Amino acid sequence: MIISTRELNSILADSNVILADTRSFKEYSEGHIPGAVHLDLFAFHWIDTTFEGIKNFNNQTQNLLSFLGVTPEKKIVFYDTVSGMLAARGVWMLMYFSHQNVSMLDGGITKWKKENLPIESKPNGFKPSTFSGKINSDIITGYKHIKDNLENVKILDARSTGEYDGSIIRAAQSGHIPNAINIDWNENLNDDGTFKSDEQLSKMYDYPKDTEIVTYCQGAYRAANSFLILKKLGFENVRVYLGSWGEWGNRLDLPTEK
Repeated sequence: MIISTRELNSILADSNVILADTRSFKEYSEGHIPGAVHLDLFAFHWIDTTFEGIKNFNNQTQNLLSFLGVTPEKKIVFYDTVSGMLAARGVWMLMYFSHQNVSMLDGGITKWKKENLPIESKPNGFKPSTFSGKINSDIITGYKHIKDNLENVKILDARSTGEYDGSIIRAAQSGHIPNAINIDWNENLNDDGTFKSDEQLSKMYDYPKDTEIVTYCQGAYRAANSFLILKKLGFENVRVYLGSWGEWGNRLDLPTEK
């Protein structure tokens, strides 16, 4: 799920690699890794996990991955400014559709530039496909499952301390999902934007590997980053709450804590 700058540089010319720059178009235009297409995933956040909402999310994601040109034999690599939330969201989306040959660039373009690896500014076009994939419902969850299992599931809040304790308000309600534990996703990263070592991360996420864990944030981007870290550490039963606080905090029928 994670690729180094050195390894990516060695496969840039491979026609079976699709490289997606998930930063803003302005940043992409100012310079990107050669061959990369631009895919700003912030435009595709989703906060409806009703049955109909998930169905529509599946359709939208399938169309997006078709636009990107995903086919079974392609290796997809997402990158961000650092080992960020947008690239992680891309990896999670491919895993959700059971496409296992997907990675994100450790350290992002910041590390790439620091190592004086090649950069280009010309835009690259998409080569669309007809993507189907098989939905993996084991790595996603909605508000109903969480509401029914508040005592049974380890809920991991990947937001900032202020959002968690309610001093920063980004929805109709403030605070967090009852029983949730706060580990800010930024804690997953070193100062240079690369992921911390497995040893360091294991001390942060010190739970039995078979624990059922749900990660959430505001829109399931930071949560995707923490999801990848947990999978990297060998946790077997991890789900991303797609609606996250954007849904939970705006539903007055759901319980909250501060």
